[in-house]
Amino acid sequence: MGSPSVSTVTFDDVLAAAGRLEGVANRTPVVTSRTLDRRLDGVLFLKCESLQRAGAFKFRGAYNAVSCLAPAERERGVLTYSSGNHAQALALACRLLGVDVTVVMPENAPAAKRRATEDYGATVVVYHPEREVREEVAREIERREGRCLVPPFDDVNVVAGQGTCARELIQEVGPIDLLLVPCGGGGLLSGSAIAARHLSPGCRVVGVEPELADDATRSFRTGVLHRVHNPPTIADGARTSSLGEVTFPLVRALVDEMVTVSEGEILSTLAFVLERLKLVVEPTGVLGLAAALAGKLELRGLRAGVILSGGNVDVAAISGLWAQAPRPGCP
Repeated sequence: MGSPSVSTVTFDDVLAAAGRLEGVANRTPVVTSRTLDRRLDGVLFLKCESLQRAGAFKFRGAYNAVSCLAPAERERGVLTYSSGNHAQALALACRLLGVDVTVVMPENAPAAKRRATEDYGATVVVYHPEREVREEVAREIERREGRCLVPPFDDVNVVAGQGTCARELIQEVGPIDLLLVPCGGGGLLSGSAIAARHLSPGCRVVGVEPELADDATRSFRTGVLHRVHNPPTIADGARTSSLGEVTFPLVRALVDEMVTVSEGEILSTLAFVLERLKLVVEPTGVLGLAAALAGKLELRGLRAGVILSGGNVDVAAISGLWAQAPRPGCP
């Protein structure tokens, strides 16, 4: 894999993306919890991207990327591959901007995410994840139809758009000591690190993955790109095979640490978020908070930002696991 310069995305790009998103993306709320602060002996600020348009932070990057396409590229139509959140986000962005879009989705994608993608007007092409590779399926459609590919994370304009989330958080709450960010392909993590480095220079940026999908953690620690294949984690947004050519060097250069959480820790955090915080967040969305509640990092005395990255819960898929979820105790 090539190693492009980490200057491929800058804070100026994040600012430009913020301008394009002004009045279009939701400025999502920041939630605090005395229960959480008491439990962790710190001050936590939860950025609720679960309340973003299309239900996740992905709308930021998708809208910014489509906005940056030339008129001739928009005319050709857009193409992507995604298990759900980027699919929905790109479908909505294209509907708003009047662009035709096709989305390649695995046949085991959460049903709610596929329905929403289709409701936003996208044509969905289904593939079998055990027998086919989504990038190859997309490349064949790109070759055949001439569409413009907007990948889910490995794109400079997507990364810049995702960086607006952390920018908003720090603008609202002021400098923070720690920022916990879910990691799949590294787009949100890369963009968040760019924003945090500029707006809160002393902030430690930590990416969080499921233990069952720890490719980015291994890549970060070794400096060699690692891959996974269809990891069986309930955090479907983190099932990406690897970091990308844009995100890998950014994560290596700008992120301070990577940690992982177990499936049980994800489930118990989901239960806590619903029962105590009254928020609907999907499994991938709670990765950062799961790391905090599981004691993977020291938060004592710190001001910590946590990005709750999405809220697109497939109720049917998760209901069978819900009753078995361990409930973390609260003081």
